[in-house]
Amino acid sequence: MKDVPVRDLRYDFRKVEQLLRRGVELRVTKRRKVIARLVPESQNRTTMPDFPGRLRSIYGSKVLPVTGAEIIAEDRDR
Repeated sequence: MKDVPVRDLRYDFRKVEQLLRRGVELRVTKRRKVIARLVPESQNRTTMPDFPGRLRSIYGSKVLPVTGAEIIAEDRDR
């Protein structure tokens, strides 16, 4: 973990950004006191589930007689 003064965040952000891209955790200091910690974003991003694929596996090619919009409109008319 490396210490970075607030001044570098303001005036030399490119250096800070390069450190973060390399995966270095940073402690932000002001008057030699740690005020924050910057942690690089992990490179292992999770992917969204395949919702349409799940629906196809559950219902197949079956088409429902009523759409979701029709159900909501009917519920609002009550």
